Amino acid sequence: MNRLLEAELIYGRLLTIREPHLIARYNKALKGFGLPETKLAEFDIDITGFSPQVATEFGDPDYLDPQKVNRRFIILTPEQNDLPVVHTSFSNTAGLMHEFFAANARAIHAITLKDALYGEIEDSVAEVKTLEDLLSINEVKFRVLSAEDLLGKAGELRQLCDQLLTSQDAWRGDTMLNRMVELSRQTGDIRQNTLVPDKVIFRHDAFWADHFSGVFVFTDDKQATVICDPEAPGFRRSRPWQVSYISIKDRAQIFDFLARTGRIELPRASWVEASGLLAHRAEMVLLSVAAAQLPLPDLSRVDVVWQQTFQHTHGRAIAEHGVYPFLQEAMRMLARSGTLSLADFDPRLRHWLVRAQPGHADQWLTNRLIAHLTPEDFVSRFVFDKQGFYRDYQSYPSPYGDYVVSRLTQTYLQDKAQFRRRLYGIGDDHA
Repeated sequence: MNRLLEAELIYGRLLTIREPHLIARYNKALKGFGLPETKLAEFDIDITGFSPQVATEFGDPDYLDPQKVNRRFIILTPEQNDLPVVHTSFSNTAGLMHEFFAANARAIHAITLKDALYGEIEDSVAEVKTLEDLLSINEVKFRVLSAEDLLGKAGELRQLCDQLLTSQDAWRGDTMLNRMVELSRQTGDIRQNTLVPDKVIFRHDAFWADHFSGVFVFTDDKQATVICDPEAPGFRRSRPWQVSYISIKDRAQIFDFLARTGRIELPRASWVEASGLLAHRAEMVLLSVAAAQLPLPDLSRVDVVWQQTFQHTHGRAIAEHGVYPFLQEAMRMLARSGTLSLADFDPRLRHWLVRAQPGHADQWLTNRLIAHLTPEDFVSRFVFDKQGFYRDYQSYPSPYGDYVVSRLTQTYLQDKAQFRRRLYGIGDDHA
């Protein structure tokens, strides 16, 4: 994993915290969670305040996610809104954090001048034991505290101000007036500075959860669809009148669901040729077959000539894998007619021919599901399903791992927004 760290493919784009007053506030937040203080003089954080260095120091990667639900957060600066999430059990953690920052921007900016915000993204369950626990989460609430108790002091000052305005004799009490002066020195003028976040409840709709080997939950009106391992506790038993269940192993049924609900863009020459997505996936498949060969073929220069040579020398392995000839036939048919009759193609392989419908609210989640079902495409896996990519990466032969790092660094990391726009039709977004 050191190669990923050096290339900033893991824990990249984080914010370095080294200012003593910020570290002190971070430690007060940790203490508020009942955790020990960090002794580090410098560490990096993501949008939630998670630090890989602190996780290593504590020997606990889940120190801000102890039950993989009710995620904790620490906000030291508004700049965190521009950071990714690098450790999470729910795919919508980043989205919820961005919503919280956007809805409470003034309060966060004012508070973090003097204090740090911390707390939990609370939902209706304390621990996920069955699918029912996941399905019961309809909304979340940000329970917000402050390290220096600035929120509490602002609330007390607000209460004293109200008392001063409503009680005829309140202004005569020196003790109360002195307390108001003392509090205002710390909080500033609360009539001008919004110090209390006023929107803390947000919807929790479609998502992926890192439970039971991965669970995808999609919602359509009042109907939910759960896609996961059929061995997950509660599969087909939790709310059968309200929830449809699809086995993650049933690729044909998954494809039918995504197509029926308009979540995928079916193959047409207009977008396939402009994006180069199928050609990209074909190359990814060849590389995956190459990674399984002993000895590993030379990957120092992977180009059209390399692909042709590899096809000639490893035709049997490519045919046995099956996906490459499938993609080649699809691209030939698209070039001839502009469209495909999917009925002519193996339903178990159709995910290789599509991408999430651009502009659909679930495009990131849908692309994550497609990437999960097409793991040989390590680029798409990295873009949409980093947890899955990191697991796969640990099984790569060392020279292949070197190539993967080089490929991602020289392509995706050069201009991520443009890369996503071209291959997947996705506009600028937090990622």
